[in-house]
Amino acid sequence: MKSGCLMRFGCEDLDIWNRATDFAVKVIELIETINTGRKHFRLFEKIESSATSIPMNIAEGKGCFSPKEFTLFCFIARGSLYETITFYWKYLKKKAEFLKQNFWN
Repeated sequence: MKSGCLMRFGCEDLDIWNRATDFAVKVIELIETINTGRKHFRLFEKIESSATSIPMNIAEGKGCFSPKEFTLFCFIARGSLYETITFYWKYLKKKAEFLKQNFWN
């Protein structure tokens, strides 16, 4: 490795890893735009954590030595994706109910 050069990792060549990384960045950027009360901070932290867990699990799996291990980490990444979507929709549903109640009353 030459001085000043960054080492490349195998995960960087995976389209799914790049897409997952872009998704995580977009989730974090979206969370930063939401202005809400203090009680939602833990929920937002969980969303950010599960979103960033997706590309991290793909990268960890790519670093393993067998295709079977890589597949296992891809399944874990998929679970983190479902977790992210669930938290996000739960927040949106709660927000919509609040707006509906306050709008009509």
